[in-house]
Amino acid sequence: MSKPRAKLPFSEETLQAMLIRVLRPLVKLALASGFNFTAFTTVLRRLYIEVAEKEFALPNKQQTDSRISLLTGIHRKDVNRLRGLALDPSFLTVGVSQTSRILARWLADPLYCDAEDRPSALPRTSSDGSPSFESLVSDITKDVHPRSILDEWLDRGIVVLDEDGRVQLDLSSIVPNAGDDARRHYFTRNLRDHVQASVMNLMNEPPPYFERAVHYDGMSPALAARLDELARQESMTLLLKLNKIAHQAIKDDAGGNSRWIAGLYVMTEERETDPAAETASKQEIDE
Repeated sequence: MSKPRAKLPFSEETLQAMLIRVLRPLVKLALASGFNFTAFTTVLRRLYIEVAEKEFALPNKQQTDSRISLLTGIHRKDVNRLRGLALDPSFLTVGVSQTSRILARWLADPLYCDAEDRPSALPRTSSDGSPSFESLVSDITKDVHPRSILDEWLDRGIVVLDEDGRVQLDLSSIVPNAGDDARRHYFTRNLRDHVQASVMNLMNEPPPYFERAVHYDGMSPALAARLDELARQESMTLLLKLNKIAHQAIKDDAGGNSRWIAGLYVMTEERETDPAAETASKQEIDE
């Protein structure tokens, strides 16, 4: 079992250097969205207070404004004014939740998969009770008509109609063509979970969560593109397999408060070349 590390994981100087690198993409997103420095610091101020109040209280002692001020460096008057103004971290809309649940069922339930465990092409409706797109949606929700979901998914490119009029799932477009609400939800949930796992791995010994990555640089764009495509295919295969296992196992599970997440990311990047660094590197290799 992992235990909190006795010493602080990093010095202030080291952590500052790490945060500069980690926060840079988020600052880019904020600026691109018109979210300026003043707005960003307002969110951070409230977040510092909330985390200090909930996660850094002393055992058997009430968390006070003075202690929160000491922990965060935020003036006690501001702490008193902002405490209780909870930040709402949820960007999950009903539509996103329903879409995820319907897709998970289609990808994992044997009723809606073929002999090779791929999502079957489904008739829109069925008069004999056999699997159909209508029954798939109705298994998850009765609040939205299946035709409404079908029209939305056709518009977004999640599904297509084959020559027989059956509804065919297009795996490649599930997330890339998602609407803004869905992308915001997946960005928030996935990045939060990954950061949470990484932070817990830094703050506990031994690290409690599995976190691995493969890195190569100095390669041609053609090779990077080829590896990117291969990694996408292999990653999707693994996620579909895990989804199927979880979907079947949870049917007999007693239930509880636990979450389980398995995520993958694949990316390529064109890095800016530093001529001085490149020269030094080549000289070092030559020596």
